[in-house]
Amino acid sequence: MLQHKNILLGVSGGIAAYKAAALASRLTQHGAKVKVVMTREAKEFVTPLTFQALTRERVYDDTFAEKEPEKVAHIDVADWADMIVIAPATANVIGKAAHGIADDMLTTIYLAATCPVYLAPAMNVNMYSHPAVQENMRHLEKRGCRFIEPGEGYLACGWIGKGRMAEPEEIVSFLDAQEPHPSHLKGKKMIVTAGPTYEYADPVRVFTNPSSGKMGFALAEEAAALGADVTLIAGPCQLETPPHVKRVDVTSAQDMYEAALEWFEDADIVIKAAAVSDYRPATRDASKTKKQDGDVVISMERTPDILAELGRRKKNQLLIGFAAESDRVVEYARGKLERKNLDMVVANDISAENAGFRTDTNEVILLTNEEPPRPLACMSKHETAKAILTHTESLLKGRS
Repeated sequence: MLQHKNILLGVSGGIAAYKAAALASRLTQHGAKVKVVMTREAKEFVTPLTFQALTRERVYDDTFAEKEPEKVAHIDVADWADMIVIAPATANVIGKAAHGIADDMLTTIYLAATCPVYLAPAMNVNMYSHPAVQENMRHLEKRGCRFIEPGEGYLACGWIGKGRMAEPEEIVSFLDAQEPHPSHLKGKKMIVTAGPTYEYADPVRVFTNPSSGKMGFALAEEAAALGADVTLIAGPCQLETPPHVKRVDVTSAQDMYEAALEWFEDADIVIKAAAVSDYRPATRDASKTKKQDGDVVISMERTPDILAELGRRKKNQLLIGFAAESDRVVEYARGKLERKNLDMVVANDISAENAGFRTDTNEVILLTNEEPPRPLACMSKHETAKAILTHTESLLKGRS
């Protein structure tokens, strides 16, 4: 998937710069067109001539070396690139990127670029774990940059630990996996619901559940990366809106019901990953209920069943629900599949370790009407989202 891609390789000043030469060679062998930009410190480890010989391209190392008067070099190169790969990414260049400092060719190109940016950190283990470096990395991740995890082992400084730049082959494999492969989701209008709902008994007391929204947000992010037009209907949760996703914030089950119906008519796919409250207080006090002696009984009423209503209204939409169960998981999930007119149910055992609410991993079972249950291994919620979307694509292909 890297063939014919324009890749700008940024090399900063660390001993791992020697690996960047092998990386430039690997990328070129995979059919990519590679241009290299070096910091002043990088040239203390490897010469520009090395990269020029490997890529057959001019090496950029000076912001003010404008060799083509009709172009502004750092803007021209930023526009040319399909992706930027900074390897090695030192603590210094990570910090500059995080804070918008543009004092050399690499950082000015970074600020001018609109393409995906990948960084392969390389530094001493203590530097890598320093709170300042970790905070800078989090800042960049929030802006859409992706990090290629460093390895653990013997470092050039003599320490042993995490901080060794990923090997060139690993970086190439990582980049290849990030490139969008042809997807049946491209251009499809998708609704994803995520997070909990709040059902207020009075202005300060609510009935809710522990859902963090991580699974739904991961689905929205991965679907958007595949080219889907995603609307994320999110209950109260503290998560950043994924790139290229339209977010609609709601509070109660009634709010989510109304939002889902509003967007449903034009949708091609609906994935309802939200953990919606099944019951709400029958009445809501306008002021805070005062503490009193004895027990309190709160009368509860059913909230609207969003998934059942969407199943009733379904025309050509692909409708996918989640079933969070603590026992007889497959049995209850299959009942939901049939009862609510769904195309697929994603079932998970919320009592299982590393699955369900507030975890970063999940372990689910995919159920459809045509196939036997398909269990997935425990993996990150983003990897789980990718697997769910892959199966969603197969359902779309089956329809076509």
